[in-house]
Amino acid sequence: MKLIFAGTPEFAAAALQALLDAGHDIPLVLTQPDRPAGRGMKLKPSPVKVLALQHGLRVEQPLTLKTPEAQALIAEVGAEVMVVAAYGLLLPQAVLELPAQGCLNIHASLLPRWRGAAPIQRALLAGDSETGITIMQMDVGLDTGAMLSVHPLSIAADETAATLHDRLAEAGARAIVDTLARLDAITPVAQPEEGVTYAQKLSKAEAEVDWSQPATDIARAIRAYNPVPGAFTRLAGEPLKLWLASAEEGRGEPGTVLSADADGVRVAAGSGVVRLTQLQAAGGKRLAARDFVAGRPDLTGTRLGA
Repeated sequence: MKLIFAGTPEFAAAALQALLDAGHDIPLVLTQPDRPAGRGMKLKPSPVKVLALQHGLRVEQPLTLKTPEAQALIAEVGAEVMVVAAYGLLLPQAVLELPAQGCLNIHASLLPRWRGAAPIQRALLAGDSETGITIMQMDVGLDTGAMLSVHPLSIAADETAATLHDRLAEAGARAIVDTLARLDAITPVAQPEEGVTYAQKLSKAEAEVDWSQPATDIARAIRAYNPVPGAFTRLAGEPLKLWLASAEEGRGEPGTVLSADADGVRVAAGSGVVRLTQLQAAGGKRLAARDFVAGRPDLTGTRLGA
């Protein structure tokens, strides 16, 4: 098929590669403008742009799709379908109507659960045992369009947002190729009215650990915020990032380090104990618990979060 592809991060790049491998004609790729990144704040192209240029594809980076110029850019291609994956721009009705068979979105949840910006992290925070990919016919609502195909995926007990992202990216890439191959035979199904939840955008403030919460909730949050925005607490007033954790039985004053050894840093929570297995001090690197505690013999008894 002749496609326009619109996407920005690694999640979208996986789908673009799969569409190219499947032999689709992609005369135009839309992605977000280059953004400052790194210590030098140099402009960095999106993963989708890097991949598209490697394949010699035309790349455009409009600030909005609401202008006549941007819409003319899309119209002149004469695409059968626009495939959208984590693009980052709203598609106005005029754009939704331009491709002959509309615009399809690769969404990383089982709609109508977790519509919105952060479905992967919100599924983990909620303790969901299952998520997946929904290929959706886009409309002007926020992830409200009719479903073309649904692809469930189980969530492992030790899943982080990073590992779940990668598995969903692979699943999304397979799902869009499969859906396009069967598109003429698929009857869109309206989303159920019940079970709607919204995956609000993540904030750095919410990633600060509240040690009065149950250990299961804290450990889940630490995994959900890995890698972005990164869960954190404070050690002697300095930020301490927390990357991997699990919950255990035990009790103590919330925030108190009960023990620290090669197996983990055990911190009392509102109920239960959080075992931290990967940590990062301010200005340092991510370290396994064994290496983190090696230079901190007086860690036991310390109060985190103060």
